[in-house]
Amino acid sequence: MNYHPTDFAAPTGTLSDFDFLHGDWTVTNRRLKQRFAQSEDWDEFEADFHCEPRLDGGANIDQMDAPTRGFSGMTLRLFDRASRRWAIYWVSSQQGTLFPPVQGGFIGDHGVFVGRDTDNGVPVNVQFFWTRLDPDAARWSQAFSRDGIVWETNWVMNFRRR
Repeated sequence: MNYHPTDFAAPTGTLSDFDFLHGDWTVTNRRLKQRFAQSEDWDEFEADFHCEPRLDGGANIDQMDAPTRGFSGMTLRLFDRASRRWAIYWVSSQQGTLFPPVQGGFIGDHGVFVGRDTDNGVPVNVQFFWTRLDPDAARWSQAFSRDGIVWETNWVMNFRRR
């Protein structure tokens, strides 16, 4: 299920799309050590994760702490009631600046969010995928493309509720 950010074919959503994520989780991360290098060398690490709703469900905020990797990250998700799309903003303690948002929503248990960013100064298309597996498990992944055709998944997070 690859969406092309230039087409903005990402689905719309509802206020309840991220209700499943509220609470405390243990996250197993797999992150490519080097992107766009045809590498299969992954960095694997655990992290603690907490998410809670804000603004009567129109927003939520989370924090992920990965002490073994020396960083924390925070996500702000905002629901645009007019477009019915979520905008997802990420900030890491390593950079301290907001990354450009991805936007989209869910179809059933699958969420697709698309946007643009840069990777080492090179423009990339970005896709986030969310999958609600069951009440106590979820998966998130991120893929980048330089041309909008060939995509590389570079980060996968498996969530287990605590």
